[in-house]
Amino acid sequence: MLFSESMKKTKDFRNVYENGKSYANKFIVLYVWENGCSTNKLGISCSKKIGNSVVRHRFSRLVRESYRLQENLFNSGLDIVVVARACARDASFFDIQDSLIRLAGKARIKKNGGEE
Repeated sequence: MLFSESMKKTKDFRNVYENGKSYANKFIVLYVWENGCSTNKLGISCSKKIGNSVVRHRFSRLVRESYRLQENLFNSGLDIVVVARACARDASFFDIQDSLIRLAGKARIKKNGGEE
């Protein structure tokens, strides 16, 4: 991720959950909050309800790669948290990527400004 960094601290996640807006679809829930910096922070959350560590790590890799490939579409200065839903266990890479891009459009955080 060229223009972004990973979100690792619990207080950063909590801040986005409490102050940000949420957008959801079948596979993921996207929380977005403006951080006032020039870079984005991406956080990924996946509970044990989704599956074992292999399944959770696969979801994290899919989200990270989807974001990395589409990173130039996102506005800068955002904290973004992606939370897995139960259906994400069986989702393919293209399902996750499509969900992420659609929710970014819904949240109006894409550079072209709006929903598709």
